[in-house]
Amino acid sequence: MFSSTALRSYLHLHFLVLIWGFTAIVGLMVSISPVALVLYRTFFAAIGVAVIILVKRKSFQTSRTDLIRMFVVGFILSAHWMLFFASARVSTASVCLAGMATTSLWTSLIEPLVNKRKISPLEVGLGILAFAGLYVVFRFEFDHALGLGLALSSALLAAMFTVANSRLVQRNDAFIITFYEMTGATVFSLMFLVISEWQGWTGGAPFIPISKDWIWILFLAFICTVYASTMSTQLMKQFSAYLINLTINLEPVYGIALAFFFLGEKERMTREFYLGTLLILLAVLLYPVLVNTVFGGRKSEGN
Repeated sequence: MFSSTALRSYLHLHFLVLIWGFTAIVGLMVSISPVALVLYRTFFAAIGVAVIILVKRKSFQTSRTDLIRMFVVGFILSAHWMLFFASARVSTASVCLAGMATTSLWTSLIEPLVNKRKISPLEVGLGILAFAGLYVVFRFEFDHALGLGLALSSALLAAMFTVANSRLVQRNDAFIITFYEMTGATVFSLMFLVISEWQGWTGGAPFIPISKDWIWILFLAFICTVYASTMSTQLMKQFSAYLINLTINLEPVYGIALAFFFLGEKERMTREFYLGTLLILLAVLLYPVLVNTVFGGRKSEGN
């Protein structure tokens, strides 16, 4: 099983996922468009990380190649968040979070290609189990098809982001990675906001926050991003991108419970929805057990 150090890191990862489970709810509590929300989130997150780097007296220096890669990953991250918040807006927070469960399936296909290793039947199998849970969820929820489509696209981008970061963190400090990615995400969000306002894609949603919006924007920037994203990137030195994304499948479980608590009856879903989330949870719990007992453990996952 996990060593005591790896177990503490694994529990820390679950705490980060709990924080992320709240983000879809935040997206429903603000008045501004998803694109504007991502812009403010990434802008303040970049400032927050820069302050930490300066206080810790770290260097902002990195190779030109990695700098370009971080900016590109920032673009991907920005698009991921835009689709994520848009999914919650057009459907529900629960639907959005459940759609993100397919991230592990995307990762099981992308990570072997990037790292030039064989595709693991275990990873694909458990990814399919998570996807089966999603199928059960939406067998009777076709009225949320648009929200599902946006969430699936967001999940694909999340898988690309995590796999890319798992390589960058081997050569760069997690705070430096987060700073440049947040900067890249800010640039992309600003460009996309200008285009969206020009083309009328925002549907009339405002881009200037009202007073109560600032609380949630700063929560997203400093707690969900500066803290959670940086710590998750740091954990990539211990765990594979696949294990991290498979654990993130718990985000709908945590998020659905939080959504029902904060948003009430409108987040109550069908019995099949909750059955599907149980299948997702089963995939998450089976992975570390099978890896350590049946397959003998893997170094990349901190054993």
